[in-house]
Amino acid sequence: MNPCQIEWEENFTICSTCEAVSHVIDVVLNRLRQSGWHENDSFAVHVALQEALSNAIKHGNQYDPKRRIFVSCRLTRQEIEISVRDEGSGFDPSKVPDPTLPENLHFPSGRGLKLITGFMDYVAFRDAGRQIVMRRLRRDSSASQATS
Repeated sequence: MNPCQIEWEENFTICSTCEAVSHVIDVVLNRLRQSGWHENDSFAVHVALQEALSNAIKHGNQYDPKRRIFVSCRLTRQEIEISVRDEGSGFDPSKVPDPTLPENLHFPSGRGLKLITGFMDYVAFRDAGRQIVMRRLRRDSSASQATS
């Protein structure tokens, strides 16, 4: 099997609610389990996806359940790519203060983005900050070798 061949691909359009977010996360994590991804990789994807979706609800769509969130997922044997786009006004990620700097420790914002960039191998913002594209490379290849 070609390691770059797409094993699974799905697009979701959800409303800005915690229930809808939970469903998407459950589907993605179940797919990773079915594909034999190690729990450490799944945990990293879980945290990053949860943070991206939470940011879309809170900062992007301003908790408006009528606004939608668009999620695209693509899984190969080697990586997962997830895109999350909201209907908000966007933001400039370079203006988000680094929450690990001493002068910013008391600010509640920026921690989610720090977690996302820490857990994912590639993170890019598009559409004036309304879309985040994240990729995680599979670390533990023993599961993929066992199923080959």
